[in-house]
Amino acid sequence: MKIIDLTHHIKPDMAVFPGTEQPVFQKIDIEGYRELKMTLYTHTGTHMDAPYHIINNARTLDAFPIDKFTGRAMVIDCRNLTNEKITTDFLAPFEERIARISFLLLNSGWHAKWNTPEYFGNFPTLTAEAALWLTKFNLKGIGLDTISLDPVTDMALPNHHIVLKNEILIIENLTNLNSLPSGEFTFQCFPLKIENADGSPVRAVA
Repeated sequence: MKIIDLTHHIKPDMAVFPGTEQPVFQKIDIEGYRELKMTLYTHTGTHMDAPYHIINNARTLDAFPIDKFTGRAMVIDCRNLTNEKITTDFLAPFEERIARISFLLLNSGWHAKWNTPEYFGNFPTLTAEAALWLTKFNLKGIGLDTISLDPVTDMALPNHHIVLKNEILIIENLTNLNSLPSGEFTFQCFPLKIENADGSPVRAVA
């Protein structure tokens, strides 16, 4: 059984959302044991957004049943859409397949730009219409290999609001999506069990 790791390393010099600090690691090596003290945000690296991330009184990650974080998935190749929008017309040919899955992964190829200045701009994002169209399916989550479901410059976060309002989780900063099969597969992305979590790093695999 082959398992594909879709997760970036968490380390001090990693890419983070503009305006937030990189993780801080403090090594502890005393009295015969080793430990690592980490200071980082819940939206660091490959991570998951809960509805509570931007919607008051919405569900936190720890309020979902554990099966919310695993299910059948498919990936759509969006690598030809640099600096363009992912529209409903682009997604419509996949409608029957999307109806059968729990997680939709969007492969923009942007994971190849990880830890470069180019990672933060010009990546393809959903139109608000396409985001709303996806809410008609029984999706548990939408995953992507970019830093956000919205452009970094759009602080209104319209796609986040549309998707999270419908309790569709967002998994950002995935990697290795080009290694996934063209058919359906099992996707797993378990967050840390943090009380009242607005988000969490995940170990995403398929």
